[in-house]
Amino acid sequence: QVALGDRLVLNCTVATGTGPLSFSWHRGGSRAPLSTGPRLELLQVGVNDSGHYQCRVSDGDSEAESDPLNVTVL
Repeated sequence: QVALGDRLVLNCTVATGTGPLSFSWHRGGSRAPLSTGPRLELLQVGVNDSGHYQCRVSDGDSEAESDPLNVTVL
């Protein structure tokens, strides 16, 4: 849970991987990325920022994704 107007920071880490890693952040199962990189930062969350967030990581050969994280803006 995060309060309306507060900052939200999500970090994604990978235990193992080969080659350069590519990170992307997604909300609500969308294939279109919200952001790239291992960190997602929303400076001032709004009511439309509630939802399920996932990090996807690719090493060029395979892709993995995190379990969805439910974010609720209060």
